[in-house]
Amino acid sequence: MHKETHPSTQTILATPADRKKRVDLFLVEHLPNYSRSKIQGFIKEGHITLAGAPVRARDEVKAGDLFTLAEPPPKPLAKAFAEDIPLEIIYEDEDLLVINKPAGMVVHVGTDHEEGTLVNALLYRFTHLSADQSYRPGIVHRLDKETSGCIVVAKNDVIHAALSQLFSERKMIKTYLAITIGSPRQKRGTIALPIGRHPVQRLKMTVRRPPLGRDATTDYEVLATTATHGLLACSPHTGRMHQIRVHLQQLGHPVVGDPLYGKRDHWQRHLLHAWKLQFPHPKTGKNIIVEAPLPEEFSLVPWKPIKIQSAK
Repeated sequence: MHKETHPSTQTILATPADRKKRVDLFLVEHLPNYSRSKIQGFIKEGHITLAGAPVRARDEVKAGDLFTLAEPPPKPLAKAFAEDIPLEIIYEDEDLLVINKPAGMVVHVGTDHEEGTLVNALLYRFTHLSADQSYRPGIVHRLDKETSGCIVVAKNDVIHAALSQLFSERKMIKTYLAITIGSPRQKRGTIALPIGRHPVQRLKMTVRRPPLGRDATTDYEVLATTATHGLLACSPHTGRMHQIRVHLQQLGHPVVGDPLYGKRDHWQRHLLHAWKLQFPHPKTGKNIIVEAPLPEEFSLVPWKPIKIQSAK
């Protein structure tokens, strides 16, 4: 049982059923809006107390324990600033550009990422970008930190709105490459499973029935295989967070190197690459097709002979 006593203060009462549970696991169960790592951070920083005294994550819960979470106020979001960071531009005109984002680069600034982001790099190179409260200038969509490949950037507000409309109308055709653990028997298919926030592990998404889950559809095609891996082209028709990663996990073939939905193993990142973008130019109507070169990791697997047709 728990109740909120203030917007930033909550109390959680342990019942007899909670006896002998670890404190951090007990709190995760009763505070589903926070991940286990977040709870452990609160404990380490002294924001969770029992009878006014700090607790430890590994302590055992007793019936009747009344824990208090005094959540610290959020850090103010820092505005992006210009940094001289190299960028690989694979398409550019007076209205927009497409960047080949490297794996490991965060797209925009946040409380935990104020330096080294794509936005920081864009501000150094370009004087005109679409406006977004100085936090996400030019950014129309996003890629996960570990995902490499094509990301489109708007140079003005009119083009930004038009590109956003293309995404919402599903006229922005995206093709990703994923290296998976194993390979589907069916060489082509469509995964249509609704996706929502995981009820306990708040950093994860999962398949959930509506209204907790939103419609999500991904087409896939197996391009190549080895005895242990598959190379898949995936085309999402919707833009749910972690969509391809969740859908491939549900298929039984998670993305290699993905610690959230599979396992990290020896890889330094999950092997998902935003390979191609195809869309009508918002101003001219011309069909734009861009392709991001394959990252080095995708050539390290001894694929059976296969020819990937270039978009150029």
